[in-house]
Amino acid sequence: MRSRLSPRLRLGLAAAALLAVFLGVLLLIARSPDEIREFVDRSGSAAPLVFIAVAIGLTLAFFPFPLVAAASGLLFGIAEGTALSIFAGLIGAVLAFLIARYAAAGAVEELAGERLQRLQDAVERRGFVAVLYARIFPGIPRDVVNYVFGLTRVSLGAYALATLIGISPRAFAYTALGGSLGSFDSAESKLPSEPPSAV
Repeated sequence: MRSRLSPRLRLGLAAAALLAVFLGVLLLIARSPDEIREFVDRSGSAAPLVFIAVAIGLTLAFFPFPLVAAASGLLFGIAEGTALSIFAGLIGAVLAFLIARYAAAGAVEELAGERLQRLQDAVERRGFVAVLYARIFPGIPRDVVNYVFGLTRVSLGAYALATLIGISPRAFAYTALGGSLGSFDSAESKLPSEPPSAV
C-alpha cells in the first residue's frame, strides 16, 4: 500500500531526518578520534558497549569510518579495537541500508524511469560483487554507499557479507594506525618523525 505522501516529499523528509542526525552527532559527540575517545572513556568498564553504540550512530551520521576505526585503536588497542570497529561498522552499515530501504526505496521506485529500472535490475543481478567493489575501490564514500544500496534490490544477506569482507582490512589498518599513534592531536600524528640523532 502506497503512502499518501508524494514520493518527493517522502524523500525530502528522509533527507531532512538524516541531516538532523548528522548535525546532532557532529555537535554533541565527535569531530575527531580523540573526541570519540574522550566521550567513550567516561563510561568506564562499559566503554566497549558505549563505543559500539557511538560508532553505529556515527556510521548512520556519515562520520568517516577511518576516524571511527582509529578511535577504537586509541581506546582498546589493535586486536580488540579491530574487532569492535568491524562489528560496529557492519551493524551501522546494515542499519543505514535498512533505513534507506524502508524509508525511501518505495519513493525511489515510484519516481524511477526506465533507465533507472534497468540499472536497478543490473545491480540486483550482481548484488554481492557490486557492494564489494563499492567497498574496496578507493574514492567511493562508504557512508553514502550504505544508504544508496538500501535504495536498490540487493538482498540484505549479500550486502552484509560483502560489507563485512570489504571493511575488515580497512578496519584493521586504521585501528592499527590509531593504536600506534596514541593521539591524533599529538605532534607525532601530524608531522613525519625524524630519525634519532647519533650519539
